[in-house]
Amino acid sequence: MSLVELIARADERGLAAGGLACLDRCLPLLGGDDEALRPLWASLADGSGWAGDLARARDLLGAGRAPGDEAALLVHRMLESAPAERTADALRPWADACSAASLRVHRLLDPAAGAGPDAGDSGRPDAGDTAGPSPLVAAELRRQALVLELLADHGAQGLRRALEVTVEGRRVLRAVVSRRARNTAEAGARAGL
Repeated sequence: MSLVELIARADERGLAAGGLACLDRCLPLLGGDDEALRPLWASLADGSGWAGDLARARDLLGAGRAPGDEAALLVHRMLESAPAERTADALRPWADACSAASLRVHRLLDPAAGAGPDAGDSGRPDAGDTAGPSPLVAAELRRQALVLELLADHGAQGLRRALEVTVEGRRVLRAVVSRRARNTAEAGARAGL
């Protein structure tokens, strides 16, 4: 089943987890604490509302602050556009937008993506692409699908594994962001010589 189909079929919890997982994996671009979104995950597990935790996360992560680049801007938009009301109708467009934005972020940060196919407006690789997505984007596609499948197959019991998949993806992206910052600093130092 394609990622678009998984999102279309997901229930409220699956949509919330799918969107939250995309945002959480991109957290290194906001410079936030790895635990900043943990209360939102907890509200998914116990079924409580998440409006208060969402407001606190926005305050903590500086929603509304002008980010430095396109990738960070995409992550800020994911956070800012999260619906306070956790219903399938409110969450579906957000989860879909988070999926596309997260894939776009990974494409922007992947050095190998420059030579790969363009993902188009949706941020998702086109079905007709024979070269396939770059490695970082392909891994993000797999993680997104796995989170949605875990929630579809296991309900609330799939949340723990979905969070593990998300933490793994966040570690990968943190390493990419760190490498990019080092390369930028080295390039700046060389230019200053």
